[in-house]
Amino acid sequence: MEFLREFAAFLRERKKYWLIPLLVILLLFSLLIVLTQGTALAPFIYSIF
Repeated sequence: MEFLREFAAFLRERKKYWLIPLLVILLLFSLLIVLTQGTALAPFIYSIF
């Protein structure tokens, strides 16, 4: 959890607000891949990329 606090402080201090949407999208894609790894949806997920 400390890493997240440090990273948020870095974003505020350096005014790197444009990184937030990028990180959210990466997080959503990673959750999508992890949650559908062993299901029947896996072939459809691979076709997206």
